[in-house]
Amino acid sequence: MQIDDRLGTFDEILAAAAAHAATLTSIRALIADLDPDATEAASRKERSVWWGAGPGKMTHGYAYAMPHSAHVNLGFFHGTSLPDPDHRLEGTGQALRHVKLKREAEVADPAIRALVIAARDERRATTARMAHRATTARAQNRAAD
Repeated sequence: MQIDDRLGTFDEILAAAAAHAATLTSIRALIADLDPDATEAASRKERSVWWGAGPGKMTHGYAYAMPHSAHVNLGFFHGTSLPDPDHRLEGTGQALRHVKLKREAEVADPAIRALVIAARDERRATTARMAHRATTARAQNRAAD
């Protein structure tokens, strides 16, 4: 996993939410298992950590963890596009959805794993399409010159 620590670190988020350290650590381990090439970034200001196909939070990011007093939100930046047969996702925003994890053991739920895989795959496919479009546009511009 690549770490982008410009805005904060995972350890700083853990220190600020010690009651949820086990849940946050399990989420991080799940992401590392499913996406060893993921980029991890954190924000002290937002008290969150996110993972993606690159450093851009909204461009490359697919999942985030945000601790609250009684739970940790495991969120998905493009959650409205994810399959959710177990109806675990919550939220009413335009794109974001999250699952409230109240116990560390919930991270091992196969539905959570499936959501992370779907989010990872959606972001990979989207960033690949964006890269292809950019390459095609550059080639077309060169041909026009």
